[in-house]
Amino acid sequence: MPDFARNAAEPPLAASYYALLCRCGGGLHGSACTTVPPASSEVPLPVSECELPMIDVGCLTSDDRGGGSAEERAACAAAIARAAEEWGFFQVRNHGVRQELLEEMRREQARLFCLPFEAKATAGLFDDSYRWGTPTATSPQQLSWSEAFHVPLAGISGNSRNFGELTTLRDVTREVEGAMSKLASTLARVLAETLLGRPAGERFPEGCDETSCFLRLNRYPPCPFSPDAFGLVPHTDSDFLTVLYQDQVGGLQLMKDATWLSVKPIPGALIVNIGDLFQAWSNNRYKSVEHKVMTNAMTERYSVAYFLCPSYDSPIGTYKEPSTYMPFTFGEYRRKVQEDVKRTGKKIGLPNFLV
Repeated sequence: MPDFARNAAEPPLAASYYALLCRCGGGLHGSACTTVPPASSEVPLPVSECELPMIDVGCLTSDDRGGGSAEERAACAAAIARAAEEWGFFQVRNHGVRQELLEEMRREQARLFCLPFEAKATAGLFDDSYRWGTPTATSPQQLSWSEAFHVPLAGISGNSRNFGELTTLRDVTREVEGAMSKLASTLARVLAETLLGRPAGERFPEGCDETSCFLRLNRYPPCPFSPDAFGLVPHTDSDFLTVLYQDQVGGLQLMKDATWLSVKPIPGALIVNIGDLFQAWSNNRYKSVEHKVMTNAMTERYSVAYFLCPSYDSPIGTYKEPSTYMPFTFGEYRRKVQEDVKRTGKKIGLPNFLV
């Protein structure tokens, strides 16, 4: 068995992958499914690399209430809305999240994920928010080769007894959450006001607070078995807005014009993407775009994602009637997603709610 599979820190992804491979009739030359598959010699098919629209949002995020001039803010808002319509993804700089803080977050994540698998899975860290793989997968193509802490913001204030020597992780995570939350709320309001033609209010979207929004601390281990293995399976985000900090390893890909494009990491930039709820609220003006993460055979990848989500009983609504979608709450949307994944192995999402 490879060293990867023996590492006490690693989740049992290799065993899960091979069990799914055997379940689908992919055992090695009829051999019993008792070992992990050998490393693949296949070369991944090339994917074109893209640079997402880069937007300087300093005029929006400056602590100085004046920020930039009215003309600068209007031009920035127009660029954000244009990227949301054309790409569903964009990058921001001068975003107000300190680079030193992001680098500290990366170091703390590495410490966290180096813990033994059993400790991560059973020690109650971050309110038992540890996840790995894909429990609902029925084939290797449905397995996400990754592990994560899916952290409700209210859980970040957990007591130090649950953190031990990782107490600094809690403090860094709390600071990252605060900075990303401020950025996400600012961008969401700007996008809403562009369509409304008037102020959207300080609390747009309604119902988004620390009880509903969350951070996801991601690690994508090296995967030597298949060049086509997903670190995160193709999906759209079931939220209003996502803010992502990724390292320089790469692997994020998005769908544009029916083609997968690889997103080039840019030092110091954060990636922002539109979620399903914003697409629904905007009557499809803003695009929630399918994306995925591909694994790396040699190098692990880390990222942190902030998800701007409302409470489960929040109605999503629309900025302009008539709506493309039937009325639904976030809770109804999430339940339907979970039902579809359980029944079909994949998310269907917004098409379920079309009028």
